[in-house]
Amino acid sequence: MNKTGKFKIAAFGEVLWDLLPDESILGGAPFNFSYRINSIGNEGLMISAIGDDALGEKALKAISELQISDQYIQINPGYPTGTVNVFFDEFKNPDYEIIKNVAYDYVTFNENLKTLMMEADCICFGTLAQRNSTSGKTLQELLKHFTGKYRFYDLNLRKDCFSTTNIISSLRNADILKLNKQEAFKLNDMLNLSKEGLVEISLELIKIYQLQFCVITLEEFGSLAASIKGELVYNPGFKIKLGDPLGAGDAFSAGFVDALLNGKSLKEASESGNHLGALVATKKGATQMIPQEELTGIALNNERIFDQNYIDYIN
Repeated sequence: MNKTGKFKIAAFGEVLWDLLPDESILGGAPFNFSYRINSIGNEGLMISAIGDDALGEKALKAISELQISDQYIQINPGYPTGTVNVFFDEFKNPDYEIIKNVAYDYVTFNENLKTLMMEADCICFGTLAQRNSTSGKTLQELLKHFTGKYRFYDLNLRKDCFSTTNIISSLRNADILKLNKQEAFKLNDMLNLSKEGLVEISLELIKIYQLQFCVITLEEFGSLAASIKGELVYNPGFKIKLGDPLGAGDAFSAGFVDALLNGKSLKEASESGNHLGALVATKKGATQMIPQEELTGIALNNERIFDQNYIDYIN
């Protein structure tokens, strides 16, 4: 916790531009998470790298406007700022080309990051930024020196940007695993868990990797969470008018982590994540401000959407 009583929450990974046919959007899951952590009253600190180029300069300007600290964002003149080419087919279905060998692939460890790891209450990390050994080794150093409460692993599998080795290493170094339904079944196959359902997959991952918590997001149907204490909690989703889903999962993560750090129960943390994720999904883009009245009003004003497979775990 910092001097003002806010939780210090670090996020390691990609800052990149989504290059759409008609616009460019700054993002990356850890970046979206950092923004949302800040927006709900904590100190989100982004650990990444950008290039010494026009997109890097543009990124720094956007980061400043969003009031995210750039203290731990390195400038790497040897590599370009990260980009993702976004394509749409005739049915408007998106496809992505995540450009490799970019600045966030080469984040280096230093004494400032070591100090941050001794001050942070939580570190959030994913899989994409581990595709290169330089950033992968930096993450290992960060986790080695981390002395805070939670190491939060948001799986976030991206096409051609993950390996079983990195995933297993991350699971072994995590306290909390967050993933979506599709990723849970993908992990079930990759790790040969041989489980049939999400409840069984969650409990097996907790058992094998000694996770404190495993939470699976279920899109409009809410979330399913389990703990090493044997808790199983299902929180239904909210019926909303969809803006777009960009950043909704990262907002869930922010709400979940914030609640846990504030001493809330697993059920309360999952519900907090559902609230924030659903509200972000009503907006266009991942970094829109959510007024406090919307955050407190969604549970009163929005119908719940249930997945009948998990209603036995509502408590």
